[in-house]
Amino acid sequence: MSASNSTNVSDGFSPEERAAMKERAAELRAEGRKGAKKADGLEAVLDRIAQMAPEDRALAERVHVTVTATAPQLSPKTWYGMPAYANADDKIVVFFQDSGKFNYRYSTLGFQDTANLDDGDLWPVAYALQKWSPAVEKKVAELVRAAVS
Repeated sequence: MSASNSTNVSDGFSPEERAAMKERAAELRAEGRKGAKKADGLEAVLDRIAQMAPEDRALAERVHVTVTATAPQLSPKTWYGMPAYANADDKIVVFFQDSGKFNYRYSTLGFQDTANLDDGDLWPVAYALQKWSPAVEKKVAELVRAAVS
């Protein structure tokens, strides 16, 4: 999505954006075994996002764009049926749980123990996410940047 659309509520990835991501997945597969694994993970995440209710899908798409732009070293994959992003050791760093997964009133942006968010003896590792805004995008990018630092 263009930068100007990143702050607006999305109706979903455009057909062109989805096609570009599928093409990138095919390119990764062509790179060999490691690329194929990453491509399969990307396709699984995109397919899972496409299955979500419209409100959750819009949030998941923005999370996906923000995480992949902020931390391109993370590999998309599904984790317990949720879009997630793993480090080079294939350990989950960050995940998105849509509100429909367990019929919650909000979606969740969560971090696993591999995320470098430590702050003393107590710190948050999950955030309720209801609407996307420029402030939310900024906070998500900051958290992801810290998580992979």
